[in-house]
Amino acid sequence: MRDAGHATLVTDRLLLRRPQPGDVDVIFDIYRDPRTSEHNPSNLLRDRGGAENLYQSWDEHWRSAGFGYWTVLPHGSDRPVGFCGLKYMWFHDDQVTNLFYGFDPAWWGRGLAAEAARAAVGWAAKHLPGVAVVARIRPDNHASQRVAVRAGLNRAEHLDGLGFDGLEWVYVTT
Repeated sequence: MRDAGHATLVTDRLLLRRPQPGDVDVIFDIYRDPRTSEHNPSNLLRDRGGAENLYQSWDEHWRSAGFGYWTVLPHGSDRPVGFCGLKYMWFHDDQVTNLFYGFDPAWWGRGLAAEAARAAVGWAAKHLPGVAVVARIRPDNHASQRVAVRAGLNRAEHLDGLGFDGLEWVYVTT
């Protein structure tokens, strides 16, 4: 495994740690809820096997790149409330990191996604200098757009394009 930094991040209210096999049930619980996939229907999980596959792909990225998506827990809790992090991807012929965040709807509206995303973007600035962080967001997903902006990304209209589930607005670090 490449060592790109710490596997754990701590914010004022959150602990972000590398996903563990025991997180598969939480992945399934979050991504089988249609609300979490409203803007990205291809993310909807129909069975636990889909959650296991997601976990395996996340774990492989950690093993190969030394970073990835973190499991997000509020301080003092052992129950994850979501996932947030970065993974390498090719975008417009450049290698970038894709910023991802997805949370249990019971925890929406508390600023936790923005707090976790800020931590991930800050980690990238320190450990992956010169690698852009990109968030690809559906035009009608206003909550996700606010998270990206609060995490320090800026709208880059010239990069907008079609993604797997339709038109994506692009936000990037500068």
